[in-house]
Amino acid sequence: MKVFLSHGTDTFPGYFGNRALAELQKHAEVVRNPTDRDLRDEELAEAARGCQAIIAYRGSPGTAATFANTPDLVAFHRCAVDISTVDVAAASAQGILVTRATPGFVQSVAELGIGMIVDLARGMTRSAEAYHRGEIPLPRAGKQLDASTLGLVGYGRIARRLAEIARAIGMRVLVHDPHATPEAPGITAAPLEGVLSGADFVVCLAISNPETANLMNARAFAAMREGAYFINLSRGELVDEAALEAALESGHLAGAAMDVGRAPDQMPSPRLAARPDVIATPHLAGLTPEAAEHQAMDTVRQVAALAAGKLPEGAVNAEAAHRLRRLGIG
Repeated sequence: MKVFLSHGTDTFPGYFGNRALAELQKHAEVVRNPTDRDLRDEELAEAARGCQAIIAYRGSPGTAATFANTPDLVAFHRCAVDISTVDVAAASAQGILVTRATPGFVQSVAELGIGMIVDLARGMTRSAEAYHRGEIPLPRAGKQLDASTLGLVGYGRIARRLAEIARAIGMRVLVHDPHATPEAPGITAAPLEGVLSGADFVVCLAISNPETANLMNARAFAAMREGAYFINLSRGELVDEAALEAALESGHLAGAAMDVGRAPDQMPSPRLAARPDVIATPHLAGLTPEAAEHQAMDTVRQVAALAAGKLPEGAVNAEAAHRLRRLGIG
């Protein structure tokens, strides 16, 4: 079996790694992306010519143009949980299997979230930047977390872990998720407006779908406490950025933090990130060796299953993937 690994020379060390590559080479002949660029569409198809599988970094989406021009391709493995960049319908139309990885970044993202909360509460970045400019910052009173309330919009794996850490610190936790009910002690379910109005720190961890687009809009920000903080660790499209900017500009919100935004590749938007009342990181919440290797190893196991003539875990369109028969599957 022959596999194309789309991670370029710049992204390979942080998002796949040598240990996962060595394991992958036990099950397949591996063709590497020799460039430092993200390949896509016909260029990705040409690079993967003759390969039965593609392992895709987030910069190489699964497009109709790629699937229409890869006659040998059997499977497209997204080396992440998020498959919003994969045209699953187009893959299915060609009989190509699409797979996704399991979330290995829960602890990593939760830790960054706590770090952002602490930073917003105590102004560490603000003080550090002043010192870096050669200035002596004025001491300002901060917010003590064990006297504060955390509001979670969404209650998936990351939110549950974040709630555990927050409770250990002594924070009260409010949760809104129409699809999940918290059962842990010290965590209270509430309507969305109750979470927004009752929290000192609101963290957006909702899933992204058409129904949740711009979930955090002008009305939502107006419902938040005056002087509260907003943090986005989910997806950029969940937030109306003009509304967030207006809430910060008016002083209704004391600050915000974000690891995602509406810039390319889910990066925070530079206009918002440049604000002195905003802490921004470049979509790196899941970027730790442990988190990256977890998802890389998932794709290795998926390739190994295909090589052994088995349907891999993480398949999202197995019923339409008729090319699996080429490998004796189905």
